[in-house]
Amino acid sequence: MSKLTVVVPAFNEAAVLEAFHERLARVFDDMPLDCRVLYVDDGSSDRTWDIMASLTTRDPRAEAIKLSRNFGKEAAMTAGLDAVDADAVVVIDADLQDPPELIPSLVEQWHAGFDVVYATRSAREGETGLKKFTSAAFYRSMEKISQTPVPRDTGDFRLLSRRAVDALRQLRERQRFMKGLFAWIGYRQTAVYYLREPRAAGTTKWNYWRLTQLAIEGITSFSTAPLRLATWTGVGASVLAFLYGIWVLVKAMIYGDPVRGYPTLMTVILFLGGVQLLALGVIGEYLGRNYAESKQRPLYFIDEHRRSRG
Repeated sequence: MSKLTVVVPAFNEAAVLEAFHERLARVFDDMPLDCRVLYVDDGSSDRTWDIMASLTTRDPRAEAIKLSRNFGKEAAMTAGLDAVDADAVVVIDADLQDPPELIPSLVEQWHAGFDVVYATRSAREGETGLKKFTSAAFYRSMEKISQTPVPRDTGDFRLLSRRAVDALRQLRERQRFMKGLFAWIGYRQTAVYYLREPRAAGTTKWNYWRLTQLAIEGITSFSTAPLRLATWTGVGASVLAFLYGIWVLVKAMIYGDPVRGYPTLMTVILFLGGVQLLALGVIGEYLGRNYAESKQRPLYFIDEHRRSRG
């Protein structure tokens, strides 16, 4: 019988974890597979780990890993994928915005021969207009600037075949953008569409600051477009400054117009200074990535691993 493992990274999800497991268990009961679930506690400060440990004693299909601290969702997903031994793996969040009931549809596409089956949101309930707009803008921007296009309106909820998981295990970069890595490995990929529901309980951990950081991570991981933009912005500013200088010289020589003084000088200096600082900031982002990679630190540490005795 084929084995299916569901990896669930969680950070402070005590309010919803029991309800999630109840729904997931019902899905397992109706599937003709050897189904397991692996919970990964990403350094939670609430009762998330206690609930995970309790689930492993009550359900023989449940297993739990506790990381030594909060390493971030990307590292928590990686820890789960590193630990599983199954023919197929599903990654899903615990907040019930992604319905466990969609897993059989993902498995059906896997049986049809696909290695990566990602769940694409046809609609996003319970989110503000600003959140929907910024999300759509990010995915469409990545589609344009990245050599490895990330599927639109698609999160981490997806199924991976055994060889797709093995491929991901070879990618050990420290600055991880999993949505891009899922797409980068290639193989046969397809989408299953669903309606994303509002969070069932608890509060989201993804404020606009963290989402912005994730977007920067994704862009700098899979595109050099910002560096090229900084280069062309610098070239354009230099050309404009040169042309303006010629224009000022011609006016002074032919028409005798006095050269404008302090206001014009300050405008030019501030403009060129801003362009230079922007370019340095972009270069700094890429340099920071190289610095983090050069240290070769482990992606995570495991504090405790609970397996069911059943």
